[in-house]
Amino acid sequence: MRVIARMNVGGPAVQVSGLMRGFDQLDFEHRLYTGYCSEDESDYLDTVATDVRAFRIEGFGRRINFTGDIKALFALIGAIRSYKPHIIHTHTAKAGLLGRLASMLSMHPTIRVHTFHGHLLYGYFTPLKRRLIIIAEQFLAVHTHHLLAVGDKVRQDLLFEGIGRVEKFGLMPPGLEIDNLPSKQISQESYNLSTTKLQCAFIGRVTQIKRPDRFLDVVSKIIENGVQIEFFMAGDGDLLEVCRERIERENLPVKVLGWQNNIAKVLAAADIVILTSDNEGTPLSLIQAGMVGLPVVTTRVGSVPEVVLDGRTGIITSTNVEEISNALEELAHNPDLRAQMGAAAKEFTLANFGVTRLVRDHEHIYKKLIKERNSL
Repeated sequence: MRVIARMNVGGPAVQVSGLMRGFDQLDFEHRLYTGYCSEDESDYLDTVATDVRAFRIEGFGRRINFTGDIKALFALIGAIRSYKPHIIHTHTAKAGLLGRLASMLSMHPTIRVHTFHGHLLYGYFTPLKRRLIIIAEQFLAVHTHHLLAVGDKVRQDLLFEGIGRVEKFGLMPPGLEIDNLPSKQISQESYNLSTTKLQCAFIGRVTQIKRPDRFLDVVSKIIENGVQIEFFMAGDGDLLEVCRERIERENLPVKVLGWQNNIAKVLAAADIVILTSDNEGTPLSLIQAGMVGLPVVTTRVGSVPEVVLDGRTGIITSTNVEEISNALEELAHNPDLRAQMGAAAKEFTLANFGVTRLVRDHEHIYKKLIKERNSL
């Protein structure tokens, strides 16, 4: 039984969809339980993973809502008692809370697994709320049989706060696959992008933690330095209109594409991918960029150094706008360096972040946990 609060477009939804598609049906019967996206979010199940079946839970979603959360909790308890899963695997914070509580309250002897696709320790909440989250996660970790993190930095941050123990905390890097890319010219023309200028892509949710304002600061600095490069943003979020207004007001060379469901087409239009976040788990956009041979410029946050090899597959910087701009300028002026980093990125990411590996590793963990339970 796989539980995630909502399948909004983003890394966790991509991972969960890959797992739901990839498991050996002769060995595993598995179900996906999830809630609903907010009105300002795109639902991955409706727009991309239309082949993935899910059981929807009323009240499950992004925002904390006492009535809805209690309703979702009891719905999950009922689902557990009815389905009687050997394993419950929860993904992301809210599902981790409600799903694991529901498992305990159901009284059904289930193995509990939880994946941290990132964490909420830094950059999200006030010190008091952060402390309450840590206490809750410490309690839940005690009652979880196996913990997973998408990157070692995420795992180390959680262990530092006393969440979980080293011996039951494993690593589960993302696993992806990319469709064949259309030609660069066709992709760029379809988005009304210039086919003669270098294109740099910002790909992801346009929300505060991703710092689209910092991205636009970099664009402004690049233009000030006279670098011949254009930009586009592929993604949606609560700050999209704010960004659009600034782009128009300052006449910045940024094309706003909004949310796109064909990531291969988006990547085909790019020459460089940029990430300016304050916090990340293991950013899928950088893995996807690497898989198609694109160099990246990214801030040193979360598990980025596990995805990007600094100086080999891309350039990792601080969050300083000038440093990010200098790195981008270096790539813009050096086509040989772009080609060299892109080739290294493709080799590295395809070897380490494929969806086949993701499915195989999950199947191995589940079988191991069931074998250990049966031997008791």
